[in-house]
Amino acid sequence: MDETEARQHIVDSLKAKTNKSKFYLKDFYTFLPDMKKMEVGKLVNKMVAEGTLEYWSSGSTTMIGLKGAGKQHATEEGE
Repeated sequence: MDETEARQHIVDSLKAKTNKSKFYLKDFYTFLPDMKKMEVGKLVNKMVAEGTLEYWSSGSTTMIGLKGAGKQHATEEGE
């Protein structure tokens, strides 16, 4: 799987998970089981830098999701 296919697979996997909008980095390893963990981490960081994904932090943990998705964005838009 090349980088373009991996990116699309991540986006498709996140959109398919309708019950959750934020994921731990370890969840991305299961989305791309054929890639090494370091490669997945670098790809996720690159996608965050490009604005496709975003980090979310509760203060004690950091999660990753599609930019603009999730409850926190729904409340911001409603204000």
